[in-house]
Amino acid sequence: MTYFIIVIAQTIFLPIASAVIELVAIGGDPILTFGKWWVFWGVGTRLLLAGAAQVSGLGPTSEILGSDKSSVQEKQLVRELGTANIGMGVAGLLALVPGWALPAGLAGGIFLLIAGLLHVGKKGKNAQETLATWTDLLVGLVVVVLGVYVAVLAIFG
Repeated sequence: MTYFIIVIAQTIFLPIASAVIELVAIGGDPILTFGKWWVFWGVGTRLLLAGAAQVSGLGPTSEILGSDKSSVQEKQLVRELGTANIGMGVAGLLALVPGWALPAGLAGGIFLLIAGLLHVGKKGKNAQETLATWTDLLVGLVVVVLGVYVAVLAIFG
């Protein structure tokens, strides 16, 4: 249950609440503001926590691989995925630096989008994996929308 609360909070409630508070308090471009907070929470904190769980061996990744008892190779793979998630998560936290939201979130957002797409058709997903699939897609799409919006602003002013 804790997993579901954390993922839903990081993917939906915290980005929306943070963006609304910022827009009410100081204003700004809504797309850039929502994008920044989705990168911070959806990429930054989410991948950082996932990576920490994977590196520590406490995450569900081995079970997703279908192992009751992980092999040495599976443990190594999970730890390496965890270090990549930590790196992308730390980058995502830099979204709060003005102008860094898109570059800070691009790698993690694209990773989440592709991971979500790869999991959509998988049969037999458990509830955690189903939640991860759809929230990965949501965060990935938000980062893509942010990227397109920033590109259009850069090209057309």
